[in-house]
Amino acid sequence: MTFLELLAGAEVLAQSGNPQVSGVEYDSRRVKPGNLFVAMRGEASDGNRFLGQAIASGAVAVVTDSDQQPSGVAWARVPHGRRALAVVSQNFYGRPAARLAITGITGTNGKSTTAFLIESILVAARRNCALVGTIEYHVAGRVLAAPHTTPEALELQRIFRQAADDGATEVVMEVSSHALAQGRTYGIPFEVAVFTNLTRDHLDYHTTMEEYFAAKRVLFEGSGGPEPQFAVVNVDDEAGVGLAKFSKSQGSQVITYGLAHGDFHATKVEISAHGTRFHVVTPHDTIPVHAHLIGRVNVYNILAASAAAYARGCSSQAIEEGVRALGRVPGRFERVDCGQAFTVVVDFAHTDDALRNLTALAREFVKASGGHVITVFGCGGDRDRTKRPLMGEAAGKGSDFVVLTSDNPRSEDPAAIIKDAAVGLERSGARYQTEPDRGAAIHLAVNMAKPGDIVLIAGKGHEKSQILATGPVPFDDTEAAAEALGELGYGRARTAAKLETRA
Repeated sequence: MTFLELLAGAEVLAQSGNPQVSGVEYDSRRVKPGNLFVAMRGEASDGNRFLGQAIASGAVAVVTDSDQQPSGVAWARVPHGRRALAVVSQNFYGRPAARLAITGITGTNGKSTTAFLIESILVAARRNCALVGTIEYHVAGRVLAAPHTTPEALELQRIFRQAADDGATEVVMEVSSHALAQGRTYGIPFEVAVFTNLTRDHLDYHTTMEEYFAAKRVLFEGSGGPEPQFAVVNVDDEAGVGLAKFSKSQGSQVITYGLAHGDFHATKVEISAHGTRFHVVTPHDTIPVHAHLIGRVNVYNILAASAAAYARGCSSQAIEEGVRALGRVPGRFERVDCGQAFTVVVDFAHTDDALRNLTALAREFVKASGGHVITVFGCGGDRDRTKRPLMGEAAGKGSDFVVLTSDNPRSEDPAAIIKDAAVGLERSGARYQTEPDRGAAIHLAVNMAKPGDIVLIAGKGHEKSQILATGPVPFDDTEAAAEALGELGYGRARTAAKLETRA
């Protein structure tokens, strides 16, 4: 493919040369002879600093969002590096998105579970589907690790191409606010856009809630492409009400959902320790659903998934079958069961709103037994400090006892992070203990639990490592909980097998 063919549709301010290009890279360390190197300014680094390294490695062409004009290679200057990368990647992989119906999900909470539900319904409808999200990627029959919720455009277009070549007709993907603000999804024609909710998160990056919502709204604007044909919006959320009006003005067909009102809503809701049953009321019929997923938040997720599947032409039978077929979502109210007389749950809740929802669900869970809610949580480092006391207060108000620990401290001192969160715990009046070692904190909470209690291990969910100042180290909340239970005499054989596998 020639350089000019790769640039087709990109915003180009100036350009020179037209060599054949064998591949595309934006990381200079991966450049090979014959490649095109896209140099773009980022938040933490500037790829333009590595132009010389890329050329020395054999790059025959360069796209840059700086004023530099490299010598000895073809080049193009663009106003926005990531948007250029998106267009170049689409061209390089043969515009695979044109062969796929893509459903994008954005919002603060519920994206992963909603994505898994939509995928399950599409599979029940006999569709070949790929999934891209926070927990993992499902592509061409394989489960792949997910380094990012929404990958860079080059990796994303590669996934689309692999999915399309495998016969996929559908893609379900979580779309993060970072990805939308940066232009990673620029030019992707979303068939369906889903909005779950808006609560406080990522203000270290977006600065204000207004900026955060503006990034989410990009999915519904059709950045670099047409607006979505369908907008599925939670109108129990204040931001969702405005977004529904905006999407209608954009020309999208709006499908609303909410607990008691909306095009899709719920009746006859029954939530137990074994699952959730209710009726999904649609514009045309009523669908009785039985989910293994538990709680009011999952009623919302099921409504969102049902509405999105409806937009994709799935039958009521497929919706019912798909919801029932999904047994679990890794790290989302995931129970660790080693035969103990109390409940242990691992969940990704890492915002104050998510902790409120999680502890409220736990309180319902132990109501009949009269048990206690014991919560283990921490706050991430190098992220919005202002939400730490809010998380502490939410955990304290919803729990009988809290073990405040470390999450992913990154470059920050774990003790300083804990001190920030403790302000909110003090405000809540909750009983709590601090334990910076996350493994020790989980053991402490599990050892404290009595029959009928519930232990919530919040913040990391599906993650398999803990990010310290020195880098990531292996850590799994589920395994740590199982090991603690094993030390108490529960599930010894199961725990030993896990340890042998890891060794």
